[in-house]
Amino acid sequence: MDFKLTEAELNWRNEIRDFLRRELPPEVESSLEDADSDEQWRFAVEFNRKLGQRGWLTVAWPKEYGGQARSFIEQLIFNEEMAYWRAPLGPSSFGINFVGPTIIVHGTEEQKRQHLPLIARGEVTWCQGFSEPNAGSDLASLQTRAVEDGDYFIITGQKIWTTNAHRAQWCLLGARTNPDVPKHRGISLFLVEMNRPGITVQPIYNMADIHNFNQVFFDNVRVPRSNMVGEKDRGWYAMMTTLDFERSGVQYAAGGRRTLEELVSFTREATRNGQPLARNVVVRHKLAEMAIEVEVARMLAYRVASMQARGLIPNYESSMSKLFGTELTQRLANTGMQILGLYGQLEPKSKWAPLKGRIERMYLTSFAATIAAGTSEIQRNIIALRGLGLPR
Repeated sequence: MDFKLTEAELNWRNEIRDFLRRELPPEVESSLEDADSDEQWRFAVEFNRKLGQRGWLTVAWPKEYGGQARSFIEQLIFNEEMAYWRAPLGPSSFGINFVGPTIIVHGTEEQKRQHLPLIARGEVTWCQGFSEPNAGSDLASLQTRAVEDGDYFIITGQKIWTTNAHRAQWCLLGARTNPDVPKHRGISLFLVEMNRPGITVQPIYNMADIHNFNQVFFDNVRVPRSNMVGEKDRGWYAMMTTLDFERSGVQYAAGGRRTLEELVSFTREATRNGQPLARNVVVRHKLAEMAIEVEVARMLAYRVASMQARGLIPNYESSMSKLFGTELTQRLANTGMQILGLYGQLEPKSKWAPLKGRIERMYLTSFAATIAAGTSEIQRNIIALRGLGLPR
């Protein structure tokens, strides 16, 4: 099997790298998780619009929806480079990765014309209203209600862990439209404007003191029937489409590779007892182990893209990539903490923090990665049932 990229794919990668080197100067400390300040967010919004002007946000989408009709591998290359260079995709991430593909598969022509061009140009921020206080991994247990009222649905309920809800203009929302059928069969999916009367957003700060999460309350919010995605009571299947897209990223491997390279450089410069840390056999073995795992995570992600390129649906394969990649992030953060010692606990704002405090930030934020988009336990169940054919 030949794992090499074609000449055209290599040229595409170099084009992306040249652009990112120009547009992301060293003093910009944004990342996929950290664009939480107003200044960082403004930079991220402008940066995303530049990507949209180039048609890069949606390179694998059909041209009629604002894409470039490039291959899934070329899309993966773009995602990989963006994650490696810590490019801030927050304003567009949900739209391009989850909402847009879901609308393409399940949406009406009117929904496609209204939303897809804005997503492709990087002019709109979406959030995802799936999880609730009592419905996270068991997503089908959600209780937010949507009751028919003529040409509208009246939505009442609560969502939690809603990333960027405080900045988003639209929300992809799951709500129960039929409480009298099995829980998977009574859910519908809606496109909801976040400025509608009755919506209240309250911040949730994570343990890294970052405000990306929110809880969102819906108090008799009127949503037009035309904003329903797919069929009534069959929103569960559209939601699963969204989650399959969400679990297929390469960002864990690419971000891990960048962090690993920085750790290797640190061990070459830092000394203990007059010797570089890189000469310590325990440190060397641990870094070698992480290098192998980073490459495994990358191959799992490329497998997903390869299957998509062949017209296959990577279901449990996406779960394998998500599971391994997120747990790799935790193992890599723990390795960094062990290597940096007490200095690893210093926050990014500290002038004494090695690697600009990224290990401390990564250590704290990596816990959420194995919960969001389905916990590691959920991913293992999917792999066991759908991949290995094991009984429930």
